[in-house]
Amino acid sequence: MIRINLLPFRAARKKENIRRQVSVFLLSLVFVVIVASWFSFILSEKIKSLDSRIKETTAQVEKYNKINKEIADIKKKLDILNKKIEVIESLDLTRNAPVELLDDMSRLFVEKQMWLTEIKDNSGIIQIVGIALDNPTVAEYMTRIETSPKYVGVKLLSINQDTTVKGLELKKFNIKFQKATPKKQAE
Repeated sequence: MIRINLLPFRAARKKENIRRQVSVFLLSLVFVVIVASWFSFILSEKIKSLDSRIKETTAQVEKYNKINKEIADIKKKLDILNKKIEVIESLDLTRNAPVELLDDMSRLFVEKQMWLTEIKDNSGIIQIVGIALDNPTVAEYMTRIETSPKYVGVKLLSINQDTTVKGLELKKFNIKFQKATPKKQAE
């Protein structure tokens, strides 16, 4: 009987199989390392680009914050200027009021029969204290004020006997009235 020894052939095949498996494993490992390196490179590039975009955005935000601060400062200055303009306009509107009031009172009072001693204007409410020769003079003065379109609500607060001067008994009076609201003219 003949015996054939197949053992070395199987051992060689086994070694070849092991070598092939080791080669495939090493090639797979190299491939995985290359793919991982490639993904790492791509991700690091994305991180770098995002970092640069963050820096650019941060720089733009700082730039716009400076501009916003300048705008806020300008708005504050503009508000202050507008308030100053309003004050100037109100002063301009009311600067002639005392002169006009004195002019009106001088036109309305009864000459040589009465004298004004005090005129007070408190936000459109006018109070006049004066001396007259008699009661009809005070009544005529009140009538003149009532007929004036600039004033309304004339009230006699008090009328008293004053000291006698050169034999005359004078009347001290106190009158209160308001300035009428001006009617706007049709444009």
